[in-house]
Amino acid sequence: MAHPALASLGAYSQFVAELLNDPAVESSTVAVWSDSPYTGVADGEVTFAGGLRLRMREELDFAAGLISAYGYEVYRAAERLYWYDDFPHPEDPTLAVTFPHHKHVPPDIRRNRVPAPGLRFDRPNLPLVLQEIQELA
Repeated sequence: MAHPALASLGAYSQFVAELLNDPAVESSTVAVWSDSPYTGVADGEVTFAGGLRLRMREELDFAAGLISAYGYEVYRAAERLYWYDDFPHPEDPTLAVTFPHHKHVPPDIRRNRVPAPGLRFDRPNLPLVLQEIQELA
């Protein structure tokens, strides 16, 4: 069963607004919009104390109740600390346990990938991503 927040543009917009209405969030440019009644996009940046920043984009399928694609990048000032994406890497057996969800981490951030067990398509990922960022602060 789909998560209620992924049921409609209004439901997801409200979910994101409530989630970002947090004392740890200094500012946000995240917007949720749609060109059709069935799909949407959530895109923008969230700034936290200590120079931490999240750059995010999600493509949403309200008809199916799914996140169809995503990318979450975390920065401290200008340094990219890590990012999550759903681009499949079937050639990497270490990622099979959470395929296609994974996290890019240092030292070779572009090629060094680890499984991302908390990320999914059938429920919002933002609570997990925001919690992880707040633990860095």
